[in-house]
Amino acid sequence: MRYFYIAALILLASCGGKNNKADKKQPVDSTAETSDKEKSITKTSLTDKTITFLWRDHNSDIIINKAYCKTISAPEKAALGYVATFIGNECSWDGAYTENRSNLKCEILTALGLGYQCSEQHLGFLRTWFKDDAKALKELENCPTTPNTATIQDTFDEITLTTKGNKISVFFKANGVNVREESSWSWSQTDHFELNKNNIKLIKQEKSDITHKKNQHRK
Repeated sequence: MRYFYIAALILLASCGGKNNKADKKQPVDSTAETSDKEKSITKTSLTDKTITFLWRDHNSDIIINKAYCKTISAPEKAALGYVATFIGNECSWDGAYTENRSNLKCEILTALGLGYQCSEQHLGFLRTWFKDDAKALKELENCPTTPNTATIQDTFDEITLTTKGNKISVFFKANGVNVREESSWSWSQTDHFELNKNNIKLIKQEKSDITHKKNQHRK
């Protein structure tokens, strides 16, 4: 009788242990899942700041804030990369010109680690971050490959990036030239982007009036 009583106690303890283990599994798994999601969101969060990203020196050469590029977040890189796609920034052929125009090296994309202009490295990164912005994706289909020797071209004079909350604003001043017609123009613009976890959208563009100038021959 004593042995039967001991065996019954062992059996009850064994069943109770299994139930306790089963009860503890779900809360642990749920907490881990929540933690993973929070980590993913944290990776793409922004810190409020204003950064001068690009300017020109006394020789009119482009200077890029390389120190900032070492700590730049992915969404900020996407915003700057998108803006730089459509305006020249000392772009030149890396080696001999190729018919498929696949080796155009631009200063901003190089500093951001995005490879050649319109390459898969460049556009693939932007398409990932603008995946929910149909209009931006459509614009990227018209990625230009314009070297700094082109007759008609635009280029940056300065770029400032500001982040606040989940918003990214890229302000820039730019100018253009038509060598054949001896004319030039300039304007300023701010592109506003919004971060949503792991993608961004271009939500607004504010562009100044364009100032045109006809260059005069010197006699």
